[in-house]
Parts: sequence; structure tokens; C-alpha cells
Amino acid sequence: MGAIATLPPDEVAKQRAAAFGGMSFALAQIVIVDQIWRAHLLGIDHGFKSRTTESPDSLVLLTHKLNQIGGWYSQYADTMSESLLNEKIQFCFVDGGAGEMTRGDILIHVFNHKVLHRGHIRDMFYQSGYRPPSIDLPVYIRDFS
Repeated sequence: MGAIATLPPDEVAKQRAAAFGGMSFALAQIVIVDQIWRAHLLGIDHGFKSRTTESPDSLVLLTHKLNQIGGWYSQYADTMSESLLNEKIQFCFVDGGAGEMTRGDILIHVFNHKVLHRGHIRDMFYQSGYRPPSIDLPVYIRDFS
């Protein structure tokens, strides 16, 4: 998020021929999907009718929400035993279809979803003429741990 914050605000908000239409829209989609899967893991209603928004929050608020939900997922994952990770969760997709996954598979999906969109956002950096930070996990751990 720090690298995105260094960009001119119009580059962050700019509509693009990219996943979800731009950086702020991709970040908002990550937040929404994280909240949906958190609700599934907790067995509560998430209240979302869509995985996207036409009006993303500010970068400051998106950063806050991503940090908050990321902290929740870290703490949640730390509480998981093997039997809990293998427990199947039934849920409804946003489109109304039924689904079932293990808690472990949901956590893997949430992680992979973030990685997918980090790649999209990285491409948007190049589209805007800026060099993106590395999204390679070993480099990230080295530079930010």
C-alpha cells in the first residue's frame, strides 16, 4: 500500500482497461471479498449483493480496512488446528449459489485472491509509467519484515 500511496492520486483512481477498472477499484474488491469470506468463516451474514463497488473508498480508508482485515485473518489462522482447518463450511455465494469448502481452503483462497490482484495492480503501475515494488514473497519478507 505504501507504494500506491506514492503515486499521484489521479493514477490510483484512474479508470483502466484492467481488472475491476483501476487500482482503487481492485483494492475495494479485495476488501469486499475479504469481508465476505470472513463472514463465511464466522457463519454470519455478510450483507453484500456484489463483489465490487462503483464507488471505492479513499486510499487512506482502503489501507485502514485492508490492514484491519489482514490482522483479523492472521489472528484467525493462528487459532486453527488441523481439525478446524479440515472442517467444511457451507455458504452461499453472492450470486445465491450454494458452496462448501474447508476452512483451510478458504484461507488459501483468500491469500491467492490477494496475490492475483497484487499482480493486476502491479500491471497498472506499468500502465501509469511507474515502476511497481516487487511482489515476490521472499523479497517482501526481506524488505518489510
